[in-house]
Amino acid sequence: MDTAVASPATTTPSDDVRTVRGACPHDCPDTCALVTTVKDGVAIKLQGNPEHPHTAGVLCTKVSRYIERNNHAGRLLQPMRRSGPKGSGQFEPVSWDEALDDIAARLKALACINPETIVPYSYAGTMGLVQGESMDRRFFHKLGASLLDRTICSTAGGEAFGFTLGGKVGMRVEFFGEAKLILIWGSNSIASNLHFWRHAQAAKRAGARLVCIDPRKTETADKCDEHVALLPGTDAALALALMHELIVHDWLDHDYIAQQTVGWEQLRERAMQWPPSRAAQVCGIPESQIVELARAYGTTKPAAIRLNYGMQRVHGGGNAARAVACLPALTGAWRHRAGGVLLSTSGLYPVDRAALQRPDLLAGRTPRTINMVTIGDALLDTANPIKAVVVYNSNPVAVAPDSGKVVQGFAREDLFTVVLEQFQTDTADYADYLLPATTQLEHWDIHYSYGHTDVMLNTPAIAPRSLARSNTWVFRELARRMGFTEPCFSDNDETLVADAFQAGSIDYEDLRANGFTRLNLPDAPFAQGNFPTPSGKCEFYSQRLAAMGQDGLPDHVPNHEPAGSSVAYPLAMISPPARNFLNSSFVNVTSLRDIEGEPLLEIHEEDAAVRGILSGQVVRVFNERGEHRCRVEVSRRARPGVVNGLGIWWRKLGLDGSNVNQLTSQRLTDIGRGPTFYDCLVQVEAVAEGAGEGRA
Repeated sequence: MDTAVASPATTTPSDDVRTVRGACPHDCPDTCALVTTVKDGVAIKLQGNPEHPHTAGVLCTKVSRYIERNNHAGRLLQPMRRSGPKGSGQFEPVSWDEALDDIAARLKALACINPETIVPYSYAGTMGLVQGESMDRRFFHKLGASLLDRTICSTAGGEAFGFTLGGKVGMRVEFFGEAKLILIWGSNSIASNLHFWRHAQAAKRAGARLVCIDPRKTETADKCDEHVALLPGTDAALALALMHELIVHDWLDHDYIAQQTVGWEQLRERAMQWPPSRAAQVCGIPESQIVELARAYGTTKPAAIRLNYGMQRVHGGGNAARAVACLPALTGAWRHRAGGVLLSTSGLYPVDRAALQRPDLLAGRTPRTINMVTIGDALLDTANPIKAVVVYNSNPVAVAPDSGKVVQGFAREDLFTVVLEQFQTDTADYADYLLPATTQLEHWDIHYSYGHTDVMLNTPAIAPRSLARSNTWVFRELARRMGFTEPCFSDNDETLVADAFQAGSIDYEDLRANGFTRLNLPDAPFAQGNFPTPSGKCEFYSQRLAAMGQDGLPDHVPNHEPAGSSVAYPLAMISPPARNFLNSSFVNVTSLRDIEGEPLLEIHEEDAAVRGILSGQVVRVFNERGEHRCRVEVSRRARPGVVNGLGIWWRKLGLDGSNVNQLTSQRLTDIGRGPTFYDCLVQVEAVAEGAGEGRA
């Protein structure tokens, strides 16, 4: 262990008041540095750390209310055992020993017969490497439980970038401020990437043009110079049409293409099949808008693209991300530190996941893998039954697609369910044991970012409230009760922090002193090529994809449910996050829920008029998977043919006990086995006054 990490990053201006440095744990590219003021052991103030260059002391509205969340009257503060029917939310208190002894006994009994009947279910409720993916993975590897394919957010785009650029790599966020053209593609940056927006605004003040590409007229679109309101799932068509225009007008960097790319001739042939007229018809936007956007991108230097994960949550999401990733190499934008593309920086971090997760504990076993996106079908599979689920850092009953099936699966009386949680979420209602988890103010952690390039340390500011315990503590205790004797199950959290990154790769002394430390990276990482692909070049054509039986070139892959393809369900629905929630986190924070009001569907005035729908009415949104009732707003934020179901509300807070995921499907993306939340057709109709107002 590097003992330099063990000392808390604190300052003590007086005997009873101190400040503690930390990091935001939530699923956002910004990974803000925090400072918590503690008096007499109580957190009294939380603010951004002004000494952190990337986040500059500024927090989003959500995290600025973190103390309210930490001290919420609904915090789970002691272990609970189910005392009523599954889903009733009825529990009785038990001791930690009683709960853990019974959980361990039941898991051991299942493991003796077939450990693969046990499934962990977790995601990014915390982005921390310690509380998110360390002792838990060791426990389940040793147990031999089914593996979880954690695909619910970013795998389509992430794997697509891997096949094109070699990984989740790209330009550094701080240099967007020097760009002359910025395409903000599939990102509501004001709501979900606040500190990137600071750099974009700096560029705009210096004369840069900002273009937002998004089906919804978001808050970010309002502030950009232009909004390209394409149909969901048509981003690859737009990117290929931009390539077509770059080729026709020779807005190309021929030397960069020749020296630093693979597959140019094949890509050229593919792009020439996509004139702007064809793409305009597919995307549902004017041909002239495509032509002018291509001209701007081809003739403005440096030009930068901020891509986010919204655009890859459709059938062709992987191909779309590949197509966009090809654009900077065509124009030589990578030559400039303010040129290129950024989806995620996470591939730049030298995380030592083998040390954290210890896959060697599988000891040669190859358990089955369950895709978390299709958990609804998996829980209902009688041929290969799941008999126990341990849920932590996630709320699958609310966030997983086709939630009618997810609810049905979790409602099985023969399914043993353990949930580690801070609050009694929709999923917690279905637990057999509900275990109270700590918050970020109460435990150690270490973080990377997917929006900047600093490593962040989180030092506990206060003691855990009441009987709340960290994830790592719970899995250590379960391992002990299961009889796991390997020394790694005794590692404390500070040891895990020290082991999280490859030896010598980060400055732990700097991390301890400041709460953050910077990776040593070049300003323009791909100016001379050196992509982390097998060829070392940007791979327009991927031999690896071709070897898997897939198209080696990016192409437009139509949605599973293309807009306009169904008479019964004529409207495409996307479900972007409500501005003041983060997936299903913060939904129960009163001040934030008061801002959001209630679950809402945005609809364009043309679509509302033909259905006799008025703002403020309750509507029924439905398809073959189910229905969801909510309030409607006739809104300029919706484009014709597309409705926006803002998420992700807890189901129990909906008018009929559902949310938008009642309507989304378990179908997967073309690359990365990811979800297709925004590939969803629905119909909308007004509900008669007085109907649908009570929970079903």
